[in-house]
Amino acid sequence: MSSERKVAVAAGALYIVATVAGLPATAPLGSLLDGPRVLAHLDAHETRVLTAAFFELVLAVAVAGIAFMIYPILKQDADTPAKQGLALWYVGTRVTESALGLVGILGLLSLFALSQEVARAHTAVHVLTTASDYSVVLYQTVFCVGAVMLYYLLHVSRRVPRWLTIWGLIGVPLFLVGGFSYADSGDPNSTFATIMYAPLFLQEMVLAVWLILKGWNPSASDTARTATGEPALIFRAEGAHTRREPD
Repeated sequence: MSSERKVAVAAGALYIVATVAGLPATAPLGSLLDGPRVLAHLDAHETRVLTAAFFELVLAVAVAGIAFMIYPILKQDADTPAKQGLALWYVGTRVTESALGLVGILGLLSLFALSQEVARAHTAVHVLTTASDYSVVLYQTVFCVGAVMLYYLLHVSRRVPRWLTIWGLIGVPLFLVGGFSYADSGDPNSTFATIMYAPLFLQEMVLAVWLILKGWNPSASDTARTATGEPALIFRAEGAHTRREPD
């Protein structure tokens, strides 16, 4: 299996891990963070809280891993300083996204610790739950910025089918609208938000399966070189370096 193929499979697998972990990261909490008796609810459901925190950690690690697996491909295809900057910026957004996820974990665990000590600290509960919800919105916003960069770079390099990158570029603003709907609904996982999340959720799953089954397409620049008889740019595993070899 070639180096590029291994990268594609690893990236696709991490996309699936991130998506699958994202569901139990919020589902176990259910309505535990709603209402005036949040502390009592959390204190009585230790397993659900710790399960949510664990899967949130898996999600954060997977998100960062996706960026580092895809970056060598994006860097290889970046034929201008602007594209190179976008490739590096994409990594930065996903690392930031991962860091914000860790902040959310700390908020949840802090709230849980508080629930074990103070059963009536309603003001502190409100502050922490609101901070936790807004950290999700901020997390999603950073994710969307990175997604736009990723799908733009993949679109111009044609590493994956263009219908797939266009799908992603359409899904990102819908996802962002869903995240910001929290300001109106007070629920980051409302029915409206879930509908807005769905297109990008499906697109990432299709992208993951495509990468695992098909791998990366030849880049647009490599295809152009091959058509004109110029040496093609070959990705090598040794130290993640690239070099030119004759066809």
